[in-house]
Amino acid sequence: MANILVVDDEMGIRELLSEILGDEGHVVATAENAQQARELRLGSVPDLVLLDIWMPDTDGVTLLKEWQRDGLLTMPVIMMSGHATIDTAVEATRIGALNFLEKPIALQKLLKAVQQGLSHSREPARPVSYIRPTVAASADSADHHASPLSSYAPPNAVDTLHHGLAAVPAYAPIADNASNISFDLPLREARDAFERAYFEYHLVRENGSMTRVAERTGLERTHLYRKLKQLGVEPGKLSKKNV
Repeated sequence: MANILVVDDEMGIRELLSEILGDEGHVVATAENAQQARELRLGSVPDLVLLDIWMPDTDGVTLLKEWQRDGLLTMPVIMMSGHATIDTAVEATRIGALNFLEKPIALQKLLKAVQQGLSHSREPARPVSYIRPTVAASADSADHHASPLSSYAPPNAVDTLHHGLAAVPAYAPIADNASNISFDLPLREARDAFERAYFEYHLVRENGSMTRVAERTGLERTHLYRKLKQLGVEPGKLSKKNV
């Protein structure tokens, strides 16, 4: 059971999501606008937030920025919209959103996204002395960590990697790449470096198949292409090196 906050200006959406998530055993609080969401967030920290992008007072992306700025983005947030562009979805993930659901939301997609989000929120804090090299040791562990790792896509990732990475081949296993990430880097730059190693690992593992990588990482193909481009990862070169 988890405490989930649903923020949407459409009463029908709030009621539907509340009913579905309530049937799954979760406790659901609802807000019809950004102001109500602010008040609820200040009162407690939900385990997960489902946040609509288009709202009349303040849009969801702006609210997400506020929470990040004020240090209140301490819970996983899944964005929702029936009208948002891919650019909007990418911007939300850059800010810190965990996932994006397009309305109308299919039941299985909703439940899967919520499960991944709650798994992420309950993941224990890792010691700062190392990055676990077993993230992709098996198919099960890779699936478990795919969504958290694919949630962020800050710009200019390639330009920042050289600060803390040793010279390792682009096709090296993720454990080798991750172990060379400097903890002296700002969080965002270290996260970029780790994400790059993560996607390179899966591209080599799947021999450059974007379809299989999309399935493995839990991303839509369009979103995957955009993320690889932002991180400076070239699928063609990686698949050739694996031959």
